[in-house]
Amino acid sequence: MKLKSLILLVLFCLSGFITQAQNTSPEMADMFRESGKIYVVIAVMALVFGSAVTLLVIIERRLKKLENKLNTKA
Repeated sequence: MKLKSLILLVLFCLSGFITQAQNTSPEMADMFRESGKIYVVIAVMALVFGSAVTLLVIIERRLKKLENKLNTKA
């Protein structure tokens, strides 16, 4: 029951940020688009996302090796 209450509290707190974000105009995005820097932003986001995916794949492979090693010993 505590987990459900905690989730509801977090959602309630975040609802203010969500409604506030909908009322703002995308001035920064327009500025980046006009100056051509939007491509740099997209490239950095893609690099971060790609790095995270690569890290997860590497961790998954290592975990699979450890699981196989543990299963062969048992």
